[in-house]
Amino acid sequence: MGEVFFRRLSRWQADGDREELADLYVAAYEEPPGDEYRNREGFLARLAVDVQRAGFDMVAADDEDGDDDEPAGVAYGYPLHRDGSWWRGFVGVVPDEVEELTASGKVFALAELMVLPEHRRRGIGGRLQQRLLSVGHAERAVALLDPVNTEAQTAFRAWGWNRLGELRPGRGDSVLHVLTRSMPD
Repeated sequence: MGEVFFRRLSRWQADGDREELADLYVAAYEEPPGDEYRNREGFLARLAVDVQRAGFDMVAADDEDGDDDEPAGVAYGYPLHRDGSWWRGFVGVVPDEVEELTASGKVFALAELMVLPEHRRRGIGGRLQQRLLSVGHAERAVALLDPVNTEAQTAFRAWGWNRLGELRPGRGDSVLHVLTRSMPD
């Protein structure tokens, strides 16, 4: 495997590449047979909403030796809306500092980070999130992780993320861990 190059994608590029990104999503998460279509469609629906958010940003990692146009990994996110709606479903009380930073427009959500299995353990995920978070005016980043995804939990802890609490996005949805970290310098 060769050198990895990182590039930023505009919201228009991301929207134009949505089918390829959905393919990457399915390959990165290795869904059980039968779940791929449903989860792919869910990803496409989320991406369609997310690319419209003010401040949307995406970083892709391309392997120099790759023989196709599919990136090795992608991370994207956006600043949280100042109204605090992202926190609906938070279990307990959102800390005052986090509420204040959200109201000030200084919290950035890492909405998705995915790396193809054959490119994992090469530092690509860490560099993706670092590059994504290195631009902007936010002071804090947040991410939601499935509690059963121990591989992701371990990686995020190694990158300096800490658990803030739990969030249940909607009625009947599973509880997700909310992780947070200060923005890199």
